[in-house]
Order: sequence, then C-alpha cells, then structure tokens
Amino acid sequence: MRRVLGEYLVIAAQTGDRAASGQLARLWQPALLRHALRLTGETELARDTLQDAWIDILRGLGGLTDAAAFPAWAYRIVTRKSAATIRGLQRRRQTGAALAAEPEGADDGERTAEALADRGPLARALTDLPIEQRMAMALFYIDDFTVAEIAVALSVPAGTIKTRLMHGRRKMRAALELPISTPSNQGGSNDGI
Repeated sequence: MRRVLGEYLVIAAQTGDRAASGQLARLWQPALLRHALRLTGETELARDTLQDAWIDILRGLGGLTDAAAFPAWAYRIVTRKSAATIRGLQRRRQTGAALAAEPEGADDGERTAEALADRGPLARALTDLPIEQRMAMALFYIDDFTVAEIAVALSVPAGTIKTRLMHGRRKMRAALELPISTPSNQGGSNDGI
C-alpha cells in the first residue's frame, strides 16, 4: 500500500504538486530516518543528514524516470549523504577540532552499554554485525526491500548483497543460539552400568 501511494505521490510531485511533495516526505521520513540512524549511529546526526538528503531527493525527483524505483533511489541518496557526513566527522576529529567540542566523562559509554543491555537479543545481534551486513539485513528484513532494491540503495552488486545477507544470517543465528547443556554426571558413577 505504501509503495503504491508513494508512486502516486512521486508522479504528482514531479508535476509540481507541492502538497504531494510534503506527503511523500511524511510517508518516507520514518523509514529513511531509520536508515540514516543505522548508518550514522546518532539520532541528531541522522536527522541532520536526512534533512540534507531530502533537499537532494526533492531537487532530483524530476529526473527520476521510474516512480517505482523511488525507495531504492532515495535510500541511495541517504546512504551517500550519511557517508559524506561520517567522512566529514572523521576529518574534523583528525584535526582535533571535534575532540575539543566533545563533552568529557565516561557517562556516554555507560549510557550506551545500558541501552544495549535493555535491548532484546535480536536487536543486539543485529547491532553486533559488521555495518555492511547490518545494512543489508535491516533493509531486507525490516524495510522489506528486495535484493535488487538493496543493491541500488547501497550502490553494490546484487551478488554482494546476497553474500552479505548469507553471512549476516549465519552470524545472527550463531549469536542467538543458546548453548545446549548436556546432562552431567551428578552424584554417581557409571562404573557398574
């Protein structure tokens, strides 16, 4: 239903309907924000990145030839904006400007550890995956993208996405399996048996 409505809104927005552009943004904002958050790891950074991405999305909407391709196309823009944001942060940290602006104290690390402990085992297992596998798994299972759409959104071949999904599933399965306890010799000997 969301995809059909999205296609209609894309076509309407391409004709200059400003209300359709706003509705399109409201429709896809939560999913794109989750994607940006997965990439950046920080809520405020994800919001800022997504705001910048929406500017590019709305500017480039007229050049989109297939309205059905909007989700993968928009995700790719958010992916690129997030990567640029992260590169910018890394450059600032290397120069030391960001280090002076960061608050001191171990409190942030403690809050992060507490937040991870409060999350369920599935969310923790997903968070522990390498970023490439986590992105593929989240887009496939949470955002309901096809392998082809994920490939477009992340700008990698479909075969690479399949490999990332396979390895991600294996790691998730291993992380979620409970150790099987075997009955031990409790209070007796099996010498006479």
